[in-house]
Amino acid sequence: ASSLLKMSQVVRSATLGKRSQQWLGSLRTTLAMGCGPWAWSSRQESGLSRESRRWPRVPQPSGGAETGVRGALAVTLNVNAKDERLRQVMDVITRHLHAAVKEIEPTQEEWMQAIQFLTATGHKCDDWRQEYILLSDVLGVSMLVDAINSRRPAGASENTVLGPFHIGGTPEYEMGTNICLDGKGEDMVVRGRVLDIDGNPLEGVKIDVWQANDEGFYDVQQKGIQPDFNLRGVFRTGADGSYWFRAVRPKFYSVPTDGPVGKLLDDLGRHGNRPAHLHYIVSKDGFDEVTTHLFDPDDPYIDSDAVFGVKKSLIADFNRVDDPARIAEVGFEGDHYWDVEFDFVLAPKG
Repeated sequence: ASSLLKMSQVVRSATLGKRSQQWLGSLRTTLAMGCGPWAWSSRQESGLSRESRRWPRVPQPSGGAETGVRGALAVTLNVNAKDERLRQVMDVITRHLHAAVKEIEPTQEEWMQAIQFLTATGHKCDDWRQEYILLSDVLGVSMLVDAINSRRPAGASENTVLGPFHIGGTPEYEMGTNICLDGKGEDMVVRGRVLDIDGNPLEGVKIDVWQANDEGFYDVQQKGIQPDFNLRGVFRTGADGSYWFRAVRPKFYSVPTDGPVGKLLDDLGRHGNRPAHLHYIVSKDGFDEVTTHLFDPDDPYIDSDAVFGVKKSLIADFNRVDDPARIAEVGFEGDHYWDVEFDFVLAPKG
């Protein structure tokens, strides 16, 4: 009650309408008399069910003070939270949620539509698919959380989203191995070095790479069609920090759009496509692990990634090579291949 009394004094001192000031004055008087919203007379209780009596009866404000006071009261009720971080998080969420509702002014029907959307999103989740992560992705929240937790010095390679298709147990290969196991797609060589922030080569760096095929599908999406571990591989850099492997040029693909998040994208006039990319996890003891992509600059969706994962520093050059001698040198038999060169820079931990 003392907390609510102090709150009413602070809020009343702000510029409020006459009706709001009258309501806050009544609240202050009631609290000072020791009969706040938890004070129930026997007459009041007699007509209520047990379920109704479980919750405190909060005074009802009117006029312009309504939204701000309700939000403040909701925050005040969290003072006895068992976890301080939980209290901080819920206080912030509550304040911003109340502000959003005040700005939007939803109808009862719109409020129910929002509840039904969240319910449908939960129903779409299972052991393999997490529709809430997809919702976080398409709202840009996943990338924001990653950026907050991946702050690095200037010049270090940037992170982007992990994506849902990384798996463990990927085979480790010698440098230069072709990770395309079914021979389908346009040939590609990916090469570069891994350096520290001072430009020194790093030996023994683990490079875990995976990608979609030339039709936009990962091997785990096409069991029985693509070989297991197709277009996946683990490599380790030598003394000069260099790496290279062979693969095929990837293609753009769509995030799952058969659920409530897909319908939301459609209703917003947005597509669900991700531009063509290769995935990397680059790691070495004593250095920050980098989870990132390399993007194809010529992809039609490079400027409108559905999950906001594209960063300028992660766009690589895909150069076509038609020279028969160079084609033979890297072990291809076609009339061309794509050459992609990209260096990674790791920052020290701490």
